[in-house]
Amino acid sequence: MQLNIGKLYLIVPIADTAEFDDSTFTIDEVETPSVIVDLDVLERNVRAMAALAERHRVKLRPMVKTHKSPVIAGLQSDAGACGVLVATIGEAEAMAAAGIEDVCLAYPPVGVGKCERLARLARNVRLTLSVDSSEAVRLVHKIAAASRCEVAVELLVDCGSGRLGSHPREVVRIAREFHDGPHVWFAGVATHAGQVYGCTDSAQVADVAREEAGAVLDAADCLRAAGLRCNTVAVGSTPTVAIGAAIEGITEIRPGNYVFNDAIQLALGVARQEQCSLRVAATVVSRPVPERVVLDVGSKTLSSDRGAHGNNLVRGFGVVIGHPEFHIERLSEELAVLAVPSDSVVVPGDRLEIIPNHACTVTNLVSSLNGVRRRNVAMKIPVVAKH
Repeated sequence: MQLNIGKLYLIVPIADTAEFDDSTFTIDEVETPSVIVDLDVLERNVRAMAALAERHRVKLRPMVKTHKSPVIAGLQSDAGACGVLVATIGEAEAMAAAGIEDVCLAYPPVGVGKCERLARLARNVRLTLSVDSSEAVRLVHKIAAASRCEVAVELLVDCGSGRLGSHPREVVRIAREFHDGPHVWFAGVATHAGQVYGCTDSAQVADVAREEAGAVLDAADCLRAAGLRCNTVAVGSTPTVAIGAAIEGITEIRPGNYVFNDAIQLALGVARQEQCSLRVAATVVSRPVPERVVLDVGSKTLSSDRGAHGNNLVRGFGVVIGHPEFHIERLSEELAVLAVPSDSVVVPGDRLEIIPNHACTVTNLVSSLNGVRRRNVAMKIPVVAKH
């Protein structure tokens, strides 16, 4: 079946995707709980990020774990993305199957059973693998030898998140291990400022963005001083991308959440509510007392994510659109309990929409998204490679 979103044309399995007559099927007819995406907002977000990259003359490689959708990846590609960044091999395989030709795996390919899958993938796409250890380097050589195809490698740099990556001044030692290897070529360095989600205001976000860029620029300088090439100098996170893209020497940006945005991005001051394209639709099923409302959506759809750093950046479990006074206090698997003013006008049967705390975890919990234009359901967008 062929889907059309603006300039996007992708062939996807008819069993997984459906188009609807948007004159007869409205958002209010979608059974709840459900995840909906405003296609107009989504497309504006995609165009805005592409324009940012073009303005600063950097490449854009979106992280697709946010949406896990070949349809949305195709939209990003049509807007000028150079390829995609993936979190899992399953995501990489799904993107390759949809026709995406340039794929970068964000995490070291260490583990049983991954070599054969990555070797097959390398025969079909321009594959870049990320490493930060000698063990990962050896596995990359094994993958390249098995595929008999070129595999690009980039070094992960720790910019302060304390997760993956080497210290900027340690990259030369690791780079020398594969710089001249058969079928393996060194692309450059990359990092991700995961610590930005521990920030509480825009000033702290700006500081982290500068630390992020500084770490990979320092690593690139060390490599070049040692006589090694370093073409790619990449940073990636939605909160820091606007600052990082403007810093001289950065060649590639890798944001992911920007296509949807969520309550965490709102709290960080990165996005406005009208830029949040993904929402969770729910129905009021009970109002047992004036101060309490119960919705038919729980952690199985909304997710219980409150941010990775526990800094109370977000309040409760999402933002109820049109009702800032409502507070989602707690979730069970199937229900949400809201504290509401006793004089609020809401009764069982009413429908509410929620901007989730973390869009990426919500997407991972469902098999499809309802693509909406002006409150009319235009299509189902499949979510693939969830594990």
